[in-house]
Amino acid sequence: MRLLIIRHGDPDYENDTLTEKGWREARLLAERLCKMNIESFYVSPLGRAQATASCTLEKMNRTAATHEWLREFAPSIRRPDVADRRTIAWDWLPKDWTGERCFYDRDQWSAHPAMAEGDVGREYQWITDSFDKLLAEHGYVREGGIYRVEKPNRDTLAFFCHFGVECVLLSHLMNLSPMVLWHHTAAAPTSVTTIYTEERREGVGISASAVSEISHTCMQLMKNPLFPRASVRRTMTECGMTDRVRLILITAVQSSISAVKSVRKNCCCLHLHCTKLYQNQLGCER
Repeated sequence: MRLLIIRHGDPDYENDTLTEKGWREARLLAERLCKMNIESFYVSPLGRAQATASCTLEKMNRTAATHEWLREFAPSIRRPDVADRRTIAWDWLPKDWTGERCFYDRDQWSAHPAMAEGDVGREYQWITDSFDKLLAEHGYVREGGIYRVEKPNRDTLAFFCHFGVECVLLSHLMNLSPMVLWHHTAAAPTSVTTIYTEERREGVGISASAVSEISHTCMQLMKNPLFPRASVRRTMTECGMTDRVRLILITAVQSSISAVKSVRKNCCCLHLHCTKLYQNQLGCER
């Protein structure tokens, strides 16, 4: 089975929808997803996730099931550095959370006094229990830290949600503390994280194929005849790319998109470069 965990497009948080840029991202995402054989769609009830999913659903003439547990991770806490007001539970200053050993423990992170006061563990458990119930309906039953296969399949499930809850789902699948993922990963708008089930012995292991991947936006940008070569060189330098990697990338951009894909497969720098370039340069529809 394959799971696609998708973050919403560039958000207009005030109106809980997408910005103009976010709608462009959602349309590019739809072009990508419509080529996949997706069995089921699941979406957060929040407007920005619903809007992102709508482009794909309309293009594929499909519907999605809305689940409350896919909303953004909601608990609030009194963080040590801002004890006079409540903040989201998953945005700590590095010096505060890294000094707490419990935050690295998948079973103890929610026992920290700030997390316990905000009842964060209860919300986490509700989400992961709901997620496991859904996976069981598709033939994969959680037992301890693995999934027992009752009905093996190659179905693809797509989840349109948010960064905070995406890290909750991934931490559960990978048996990690969500604090590590909340603070050491990022998800660009409309990014796709791909998870595969892999049965090697009795039970199933979870394997991440790609995390926060946005090739649908990067490839569209590179097709643009106005693709800014000077900006490319400057951004690559800022990213710390070596002369060899810069030469490979520039050659690929000038030749063909297929060459870009080949370089992207072999150069870990390219994804970081494309992400930064897209966010900085795609200001209007061209």
